[in-house]
Amino acid sequence: MNLYHPFDDTLARYAAGRLGAGPSLVVATHLTGCAECRVRVGLFEATGGALLAETPAERVAPEMFAANLARLDAPSRGKAPPPARRGSEFPSPLDQIEMPPWRKVGRGFEWRRLTLPYAPDANVIMLKVAPGRNIPQHTHSGVEYTQVLKGSFHDGLGRYVAGDCVEADEDVDHQPIVDSEGECICLAAVEGRLLLQGWIGRVVQRFIGI
Repeated sequence: MNLYHPFDDTLARYAAGRLGAGPSLVVATHLTGCAECRVRVGLFEATGGALLAETPAERVAPEMFAANLARLDAPSRGKAPPPARRGSEFPSPLDQIEMPPWRKVGRGFEWRRLTLPYAPDANVIMLKVAPGRNIPQHTHSGVEYTQVLKGSFHDGLGRYVAGDCVEADEDVDHQPIVDSEGECICLAAVEGRLLLQGWIGRVVQRFIGI
């Protein structure tokens, strides 16, 4: 059983469609393997639907309806996601995203940036870190959402294993260290930026641009 899940506020924003594209991908990936959070999202969706049903109806201009129909009929500007790949290493919805090759930053540290066809400006990366290696100490200018896909790591505040989803804001200053049992792969999205510390951190940030 996983101990770390998205906060209720995050799940509520996700259910209402008010969470950014990058964090939404992280949450959706977490939901794939977490029945508990799927139930909570369902409750938030049901609550939102009930509130919407109680909202008094308002008159709208007739041309607004026609304009919305035209928007639905217009061709999409975004590229359709590729079909799911059989035997994929990662759970859906990552199945639907083109995976670029890993890029090495330093010894035991690899990364790749994910491009979301429906939100190309989203700040989403995957990290692969070797056993016993650490990520440079850092804080955040916004909220960092991390889903552990494989392996585990600890940071002095807790230990996080595959399936855990961790949120860290500007009040969190930590240095994640991968456990010695095996490599760790994480999916991460940031609202804002990471603030990596030390010269090594500055070199890493220059490469990954997050």
